[in-house]
Amino acid sequence: MSTPSPADRPRATTPTSLSGLLPFLRPYRWQIAGALLFLTLAAVATLLFPLALRQLIDGGLVSADRGDQTMALRGHFLQLFGVAVLLGLSSAVRFYFVSWIGERVTADLRNAVYSHVLRQSPQFFETTQTGEVLSRLTTDTTLVQTVVGSSMSMGLRNAVTGIGALGMLIWTNPYVMTQVLLILLLVVAPSMWFGRRVRKLSRASQDRVADSSAIAAEVLNAIPVVQSYAAEDREAQRFSASTDSAFLTAVRRSKARAALIAFIIISTAALLLWGLYQGTQAVIAGQISAGHLGQTVVYIIILAGAVAVLGEVYGDLLRAAGASERLMELLALRSPVQSPAQPVSVPWPQGGSAVRFDSITFHYPSRPDQAALSDLTLDVAPGQTVALVGPSGAGKTTVFGLLLRWYDPASGTITLDGAPIHHLDLQALRERIGIVPQDPVIFSSSAMENIRYGKPGASDEEVLAAAKAAFADEFIARLPEGYYTFLGERGVRLSGGQRQRIAIARAMLKNPPLLLLDEATSALDAQSERMVQAALESAMKDRTTLVIAHRLATVQQADRILVLDHGRLVEQGTHAELVALGGVYARLAALQFSS
Repeated sequence: MSTPSPADRPRATTPTSLSGLLPFLRPYRWQIAGALLFLTLAAVATLLFPLALRQLIDGGLVSADRGDQTMALRGHFLQLFGVAVLLGLSSAVRFYFVSWIGERVTADLRNAVYSHVLRQSPQFFETTQTGEVLSRLTTDTTLVQTVVGSSMSMGLRNAVTGIGALGMLIWTNPYVMTQVLLILLLVVAPSMWFGRRVRKLSRASQDRVADSSAIAAEVLNAIPVVQSYAAEDREAQRFSASTDSAFLTAVRRSKARAALIAFIIISTAALLLWGLYQGTQAVIAGQISAGHLGQTVVYIIILAGAVAVLGEVYGDLLRAAGASERLMELLALRSPVQSPAQPVSVPWPQGGSAVRFDSITFHYPSRPDQAALSDLTLDVAPGQTVALVGPSGAGKTTVFGLLLRWYDPASGTITLDGAPIHHLDLQALRERIGIVPQDPVIFSSSAMENIRYGKPGASDEEVLAAAKAAFADEFIARLPEGYYTFLGERGVRLSGGQRQRIAIARAMLKNPPLLLLDEATSALDAQSERMVQAALESAMKDRTTLVIAHRLATVQQADRILVLDHGRLVEQGTHAELVALGGVYARLAALQFSS
């Protein structure tokens, strides 16, 4: 059964998706506690300001004696300044804590997503584009950072000050504010409806941005092909159509969010102005003092500002909820290939690994009705060099993929040195195998680091020895900075044959007991091929080697040749034996050698 891509998985419809961030917040509980402490102090300082203002008006401006009035004003202004100092210091410390938490949680989240994606099987990448994953690592985590590092703090602070201001208003003007509070509840229902609409559009907008990223990643990795077909304008138009789709979705989201903000601000202002009007009537009637009215006005301003900010923060929370959903969906995916709970330990073989395929049947998840291998049984003794040949699609590369446990077979058992490979730790299994692919991968670093990738702890001398054994030393030495020359993205500064020799040197440096060569000399010219063949023959000593080759001239000296056709082992033997047999191999040999 195939694993659905994250974009196809069911999507939650409640803002509680942000709860998925709790495991990332939990390690920083003390920093969060500090942020909440200073957030509370900042809110208390804000709520103390109207009380100090009331005392200033009623106690400092009403006194008839000029000297007493001056002294009282000084005292009250000092009180106000003290409140301002408390507000400033607590706000600064809160900002530091919250910003630190936001940056740290975002970094942890990115690391977790990236590490999780690296452990997915190839099945995941058959249904998920690289650009979509990159979008989640950048755009989605940035939205989460905005909420954790800013919006959530603002929301909590304004929620505390808003509730405090509302409480003070109800305490000082219970009749009027009870009316306002009851009517205020009528604002909540439409706001929630607007909020759900914003959230759906936010998720759709993020998906469209991911689509654009996927197109860009795909095309930028295939620039030579795009340019060779003069498809630059065509690809630019395809990307433009994708970005326009993202723009239109973002516009719909912005319209819904703008309507939400306008509704909250206007309706809240109207209700609070009604409360202010009732307060002025109370002053005229002599029911409250001027200072009381001033206090009420400031509390109303605080409440109105808090509600307006909460409306804005709510929109940010909705966008972040969509981003969090996408990230949590990705983290929830589990590769069908896992290390066993209690892996077995197998001694490292000295003379090469023994490999056995016992009645293996396998279907690729993307082609469940077509068997890539059917009831395949084969044995490879330690130290043997065995070639896999056959027409395209015969299942040769599939054998390598199953040995590396990129997939697990539907039936049958694969053993390595006598142990079923699904009983081995995945990392330990793959450390025992070296592979030189047909299309070698060169990383964006120096030649030295590209070869050292096969053995991260290798010394410079070991790297040089591997390069010389793969006949790569000569061309590397001619590079502008030798082994420390930057090779460009995907090795664009090297020829195909040079990239192949770097990959061979990398595998030699790893020095595994089992070596897999997938058309390892396919990109080499005749002279380089002879040199690398000699190097490979030396590297094959004291280890088991499986070779995939379409050019039969490269495998004539193999200990045994296995001929695959439509996923089945149809012939096996030496080159001479198979030619004499007059079967599939003989026909392939006749075509190649006669030409």
